[in-house]
Amino acid sequence: MIQILTTGGTIDKVYFDANSTFEIGDSLLPELLREANIQEGYEIRELMRKDSLELTDDDRASILAAVETSDAARIVITHGTDTMAQTAQVLKPLTDRTIVLTGAMQPARMRRTDAIFNVGFAWAAAQLLPPGVYIAMNGEVFEAGAVRKNLEAQKFERIAGED
Repeated sequence: MIQILTTGGTIDKVYFDANSTFEIGDSLLPELLREANIQEGYEIRELMRKDSLELTDDDRASILAAVETSDAARIVITHGTDTMAQTAQVLKPLTDRTIVLTGAMQPARMRRTDAIFNVGFAWAAAQLLPPGVYIAMNGEVFEAGAVRKNLEAQKFERIAGED
């Protein structure tokens, strides 16, 4: 069984035309999993609905506590991309299970989104990787502590000097 924890982020954003803004809405994760024909073998738990730029140390402590108290050996966390690397760093001391963070650069509700691919990729990574904390984004896997989001390129990259 894979525990899936949702925290919000771009993957769950909804565009409100009246306000011309995006806000975090209900997660599309159940629908994305159904579309991928993943019918069982997971449990979804919503932890929060926040943009990752709004996550606090207390929020990261809540994510850590949720992982620590989970019975699952394999965990996928959907998370906003802006501070995903920071949360991965907080989870890094947990070496007894496989934890994979993923998200999207474009909301899952948009026609041109990377959310569908990233969720499937994280699902596979969580099943195949050894225990540790990882970020799985856009076809690459990065270890916690060795990755950052390149805002200009809008992608994740290894930190220089890290393997």
